[in-house]
Amino acid sequence: MTVIQILIVVFALFAISRTVWQFKRGSLTIAWLLFWMIFWLVAATVAVLPQTTDTVARFVGVGRGADAVIYFSLVALFYLVFRTYVKIEKTENEITKLVRKLSLDELDDK
Repeated sequence: MTVIQILIVVFALFAISRTVWQFKRGSLTIAWLLFWMIFWLVAATVAVLPQTTDTVARFVGVGRGADAVIYFSLVALFYLVFRTYVKIEKTENEITKLVRKLSLDELDDK
């Protein structure tokens, strides 16, 4: 096993431990806990057995395993950015409604 493989596996184990800790604190739902645990387990597996990406690449019609990893990573990142954007928009709308309500309530009190 090379140094980079060891580092990735150690980091994946660290990330899994942090994910479980966040779940226990109530910061993550069970769905996100499973998503991140599977993600980090796949990352560790790919680090230890890089030839698995070649099999996946052939299955999806990509030339090299590294290219398949990059494509899947980009799709996942764009999806997570989209979800974050939606949550931010929702939060901004909720804040706007609360500020309006508080302003109207304050006006009524005077």
